[in-house]
Amino acid sequence: MTESIRTKVLIIGGGPGGYVAAIRCGQLGLETVLVEADRLGGTCLIRGCIPSKAIIFAAAQFESMVRAADDGRYGISLASPPQLDFGGTVRWKDGIVGQLNGGVAALLKRAKVRVITGWAKFSDAKTCHVAIEDGGVVITAEHVILATGSVPVELPFLKFGGMVISSAEALSLPALPGSLVIAGAGYIGLELGIAFRKLGVEVTIVEAQDRILPIYDEKLVAPVARWLERHAVGLHLGARVLGLDETQTGVVIEAKSGETLTLPADKVLVTVGRRPATSGWGIEEMALVMDGRFVRVDETCATVVKNVWAIGDLVGEPMLAHKASAQGEMVAEIIAGRRRRFDPVAIPAICFTEPEIVSVGIGLGADGTDDVIVSVFPFQANGRALSMDCGGDGGFVRVIARKSDHRILGIQAVGQHISELAAAFALALETASVLEDIAGVIHAHPTLGEAFHEAALKGIGHAIHI
Repeated sequence: MTESIRTKVLIIGGGPGGYVAAIRCGQLGLETVLVEADRLGGTCLIRGCIPSKAIIFAAAQFESMVRAADDGRYGISLASPPQLDFGGTVRWKDGIVGQLNGGVAALLKRAKVRVITGWAKFSDAKTCHVAIEDGGVVITAEHVILATGSVPVELPFLKFGGMVISSAEALSLPALPGSLVIAGAGYIGLELGIAFRKLGVEVTIVEAQDRILPIYDEKLVAPVARWLERHAVGLHLGARVLGLDETQTGVVIEAKSGETLTLPADKVLVTVGRRPATSGWGIEEMALVMDGRFVRVDETCATVVKNVWAIGDLVGEPMLAHKASAQGEMVAEIIAGRRRRFDPVAIPAICFTEPEIVSVGIGLGADGTDDVIVSVFPFQANGRALSMDCGGDGGFVRVIARKSDHRILGIQAVGQHISELAAAFALALETASVLEDIAGVIHAHPTLGEAFHEAALKGIGHAIHI
């Protein structure tokens, strides 16, 4: 039996863009239907941001225990090395995901959003058909918000399946592989590679470019590169993956020298990027205009079709959950009659490597020019960093400001736990802060945030602790 629904707002995709848009629509009194083929929360919650950070955290705890068994650091020692049940780790991670998934469902229910589980396919820009177990649903809407997210990029010579996995499968392995080869040294590959190395896996990373994390400058990346070297992570830069070997027990690569090598591997993790999910839901029936691989939108996230909106990974870089959420909230308010546009000063990006990297605003490309001030404060001079044994890994906070008026244009940092300062960095840029604003705020002692304060002080010529 087919049910017909007419609604004010139809949202396709229940990830951080779609479910936030739906909740805000509900809060604003807009009749809203959300269609999601998988579990609520999308890639970020179910098989991306949240589960990866859980595995990264567990890996750090395990590594700390291994070190305590080896050398008894901080006066703490273990009589024997710790034992790891990776299946138990995955179950713990799944419990966190389940809790958050249930929370999203409860929030949508409270906002009076109707959730339909199934795969949506459009027949025109405002009508979609959803196949469900006992029939189907035809939904017609005044407004449509497309929030379908993105999917991992697959290499033609390393198809997903068997020993070749994406980040989603890597986070739910039944057991740890003995050896792991990672194709791609971007943030996903590095985050997972470091976590698996902490868990005792032999990790080798292959990257086509000449350095890891190529979107960040070399000074930010240097502490991560040193960690990889100290922990015997194999690294082949300027190399190409050619495919699996004939025995399906290794990966064949062409090294930078031109030599062909075979790298032993129990699993091959492909992390060469993500692409917008534009297939299978009828985008070709909607008369949308594309901008390369992305859906073209204006500063309000409106497509060329009236009352059809697109947000998140579907509309371009940066492909980040918090960008999608901000766009979803904005579109809901526009539909409700408010005047909004998406024009952030900066969107923070975080790489949860060892150590972590944060970047907001312009980067080190401004260094050396006549019109900016670049000031750096090292964590080696920060009491809180030293008291947490994270002052010796080369971490720092860098502030870039315009020389003429001291307006802050960019902030970068690398160091353990530095991700927690991302909000303060973004706030400084969004509020058009100048160096004197940050220097004039009393920062609590002892905290990592004092490094931000000291970097600002250094920028105006009188850092205290360096």
